[in-house]
Amino acid sequence: MKLENILLGVLLQRPSTGYDLKKFLDTAGRFLRSNTQMSQVYRSLGRMEDSGWVTHDVHPRPGAQDAKTYAVTAEGATVFLDWLKGPYHPPTRFQDPELTVRLTFAGFLSVEEVIRLLETEITTRREEIARYRFRDRRLPREPGLPFDHGLADRVGEWSHRTGAAAMDAHVAACEVLRQKLLDGEPIGETPAGATESRTS
Repeated sequence: MKLENILLGVLLQRPSTGYDLKKFLDTAGRFLRSNTQMSQVYRSLGRMEDSGWVTHDVHPRPGAQDAKTYAVTAEGATVFLDWLKGPYHPPTRFQDPELTVRLTFAGFLSVEEVIRLLETEITTRREEIARYRFRDRRLPREPGLPFDHGLADRVGEWSHRTGAAAMDAHVAACEVLRQKLLDGEPIGETPAGATESRTS
């Protein structure tokens, strides 16, 4: 998952400063990417501007450094939509944020496109469950240091069961969302300060 895709999606919703983008990544977008530094945001913005994906306006601030407000160009919008609407290949680990990032920008998609995205995820994860849930997890062990086989087995089994339950919960959540979209039902409470709009 490229940081540029996230930044383009945020900027397409509202032109922003680098500080605004970092604030988004620390708050609303906290789970889209791990520990993004301000320097990474500005380096990405520089590369995006060099590529012609964004442009900036300078706003003077008395007594402080001038603020640069970035906005997406037509080319940048095309790059973003090509990624967002392009083929989705679920990552090996369902915990990776690729799906979550795409769903974060669902407003740029149609309901049908979101449903197809969810169906790809659900199908892939159900196939993985069928293939790997009951795999042989035994490992040959010849430790060269003191090693508690019983403890390793118990913790390994806990890890397997916890992971399996998390995968099942993920698939179930995706199925619920898909069904609500198919039925045209409200998905949940609208956050304070936000407005919910529905199209027929």
